[in-house]
Amino acid sequence: MNLSKRALQIKPSETLTILEMANKMNSDGDDVIIFGAGEPDFNTFDNVKNAAIDAINDNFTRYTPGAGIEELRRAVCDKFQRDNNLCYDYEQIVVSNGSKQALLNAFIAILNPKEEVIIPSPYWVSYPEIVKLAGGVPVIVKTEKENCFKATRELLESVFSKKTKAIILNSPCNPSGMVYSLQELQMIADFAEEHDIFIISDEIYEKFIYSSKLKHISIASLGQNTYNRTIVINGLSKSHAMTGWRIGYTASTKEIAMVMANIQSHSTSNVNSIAQVAAVEALQGSQEHVTEMVTEFKHRRDYIAQRVSDIPLLSSLIPKGAFYLFVDTSKMCGAKVFGMKINNAKDVSQILLDRYKVAVVPCDSFGFENYIRLSYAISMEHIVKGIDRIEKFVKENF
Repeated sequence: MNLSKRALQIKPSETLTILEMANKMNSDGDDVIIFGAGEPDFNTFDNVKNAAIDAINDNFTRYTPGAGIEELRRAVCDKFQRDNNLCYDYEQIVVSNGSKQALLNAFIAILNPKEEVIIPSPYWVSYPEIVKLAGGVPVIVKTEKENCFKATRELLESVFSKKTKAIILNSPCNPSGMVYSLQELQMIADFAEEHDIFIISDEIYEKFIYSSKLKHISIASLGQNTYNRTIVINGLSKSHAMTGWRIGYTASTKEIAMVMANIQSHSTSNVNSIAQVAAVEALQGSQEHVTEMVTEFKHRRDYIAQRVSDIPLLSSLIPKGAFYLFVDTSKMCGAKVFGMKINNAKDVSQILLDRYKVAVVPCDSFGFENYIRLSYAISMEHIVKGIDRIEKFVKENF
C-alpha cells in the first residue's frame, strides 16, 4: 500500500531530533549541555498555575466552543489593543493548540493546491513543512548577513510569481534574532498590497526585545488594507513560559477567522479547557514576571554574544530579539577534525555532540547550511559550561 505523497515529503524537525539525541545521551549518563531549547527555562508563573488549579476544582473540564471560550478571546483582544494598538472583536480570534496549529489553520484557510508562500531565510524550521502540509509550495528567498538577515523589496520581487499567495513575516526572528523596523515593515506591507497577497505575521517572540531603541510593531497596525490581509500568529508559549500548555491564537478578519474555526472544529476542536482559563490569567494578570524573564534573557544574551565573538573562526550578529544566537561556522569548512572533513555546520554540530557533549542546532533546515543556532533560554551555568566546551573544541582543532 502507498502512503500519502504529501505526508512523505514532510521532513522531521531538526530541532526535535537534536534534542532527542541529546536527552538520550543524558539519560545514559552523559553530561550534555543542550543549546537547542526553543522554550524558556522559567517555570510557568504561580498565578497562572493557580488559575488552572481553580478551574479543575470548579470542574471546568468539558468541551468549550471550538475557537475558544469568549472570555479568553476577549482577553486576547485586550492584549492586542494594549500592546499593539490593534482593535479586534472576539469573533476575529481563534485559539489553537499552540502557534503551530494556528499556522496550519491559517495556511489551510488561504491556500489552494500549488499556490506559493514566500519564506525569507533563515526561517523557523517548520514553516516550509506546514506550507506543504496545507498543499502549498514554499518559496525560499535567502537574505544576507549584510542586511541583517532581513528581506528587501528586491529579494521579494525576485521570487514573486502569479502563484504567490502569501508571505511569512517573523519578527523578532527565529533563528537570527533580528527585528524589523517600521520602515522595513511598511515595505512588506506595500509589497503585499501591490501584489494582493496575504501576510502571515508570526509574532510569538514579541516580548523578547533587548534594546530601548527598538519596539515590536505588528504589521497589521499599518493601515486598514494591511490589517485586512494580515493573519497575526501569536501565543503564550514563549512570553509566559507556557510551552506545554499549548495556547496559540490568530487574529484576522471575521471571514478568515470563521474558516479557521471550521477547520479546527473538524481536527482538534477546542484547546484544553483548563489551559484556556490559565491563559486568561496570563493575559489579564500581572506582567511583572514577563519583564523579569526578559531582563534575565538580556543578561544571558550579552554574555553569550560576547563569548562567541571572542572565539576564533566563529561570528554572529548581536540578536535584537527572541532568544537565539545565529552563529556562522563557515570558516571551519574544509578543515579535517578527528579524521573527518567538515563540509557544513551539521558536521560541526555532530562533532560537538559526540566529542564535546554540546548539543547545538545546525541550520541547514533553517535555510543556512553553515550556521548553528544556540539558544540562551537555558541557565547561565549551562551557558558558561557549554561555551567553554565550544571554545575548547575550536582551540584544540584549528
